[in-house]
Amino acid sequence: MKPDRAYLNAIATATPDHDIHAAFVRWASGRMEGRDRKLFDRMAARSGIDHRWSVLPATRPQDGSPIDPDGFYAHGHMPGTADRMTIYAEAAPALALSAIRRLPVAVDTATHIVVASCTGFVAPGIDQILARRLGLSPRVERTLIGFMGCYAAVVALRTARQIVRSEPEARVLVVTVELSTLHLQPDSEIEPLLAMLQFGDGAAAAWVTGEPAGLSLGAPFALTLPDSEHLIQWHVGDTGFAMHLSGEVPGRIGAALADPAVRADILGNDAADALVWAVHAGGRSILDAVVAGLGLPEDALDRSRAVLARSGNMSSATLMFVLADVLAAREQRPGIAIAFGPGLAAEGFRFGPAA
Repeated sequence: MKPDRAYLNAIATATPDHDIHAAFVRWASGRMEGRDRKLFDRMAARSGIDHRWSVLPATRPQDGSPIDPDGFYAHGHMPGTADRMTIYAEAAPALALSAIRRLPVAVDTATHIVVASCTGFVAPGIDQILARRLGLSPRVERTLIGFMGCYAAVVALRTARQIVRSEPEARVLVVTVELSTLHLQPDSEIEPLLAMLQFGDGAAAAWVTGEPAGLSLGAPFALTLPDSEHLIQWHVGDTGFAMHLSGEVPGRIGAALADPAVRADILGNDAADALVWAVHAGGRSILDAVVAGLGLPEDALDRSRAVLARSGNMSSATLMFVLADVLAAREQRPGIAIAFGPGLAAEGFRFGPAA
């Protein structure tokens, strides 16, 4: 064991079993007319998303949707934030536990737990709920990372890395869980509907220790774009959390990554096409912007595109799904993980094979 190194030993993931993507597309398309409806339908078909999953129950065995009669959003009713948080308080820990229990490690030996989530609030927090349900020691050290959006997975893993580097015997359970489908909004404009089109529910659990197995967690980096705070925002309202995701985001990301100084900070002395890439699957246009900005081969982000296709954008959990696929492939090359979120900010870290 190297006292100055931390390793991502394992990742497990979980999604609910209710696929709501097609139902949402029908609902959203029906809220527009004319040119906007045609544009939305075309963008939905090109989104690269086949499935998105929700903790909200189906109202029929096969394709019942939360917007159908007897659904959570039946007849256009928009439940209050309190009703949505009631579901979050039950469903978020349950989905997180589904991922945790798939980890091939003895999670009850965890000395620390780091939880990231931005789609709900509950106190005692999910960190305490999970620690109790897992039977962790009452002395387990807990960290809760809230409302940082899609790059919170980087922050959680960075926190775990710092813990292990300072306490080499630490065993850190990292959890990301997001229930984005609790925040449907009654919009009829194309931009917010295209934003909602991206998001689904998911959870991931990771095990970070000083044991050299899996991926070595390397140096982190962070970048906040100037004059960009209006591009990605969450607003807590009376009917849940309303997201604003500007159509300018992909262009700003692409331009930032193409800047020679930014590329040098991220890549160091490595060639972009020689690295393994784990990029947050925030949407097809964002992945395209990363490819263009960094000059990557077209297949460099295939893992991110695969996650987007099968689960959509699950906010902070998404990058963990991509890293799970990297781990499963047993890559022997160094790589870079990167995610984007409110700010507009990019957070990431270098990684490599443990051996």
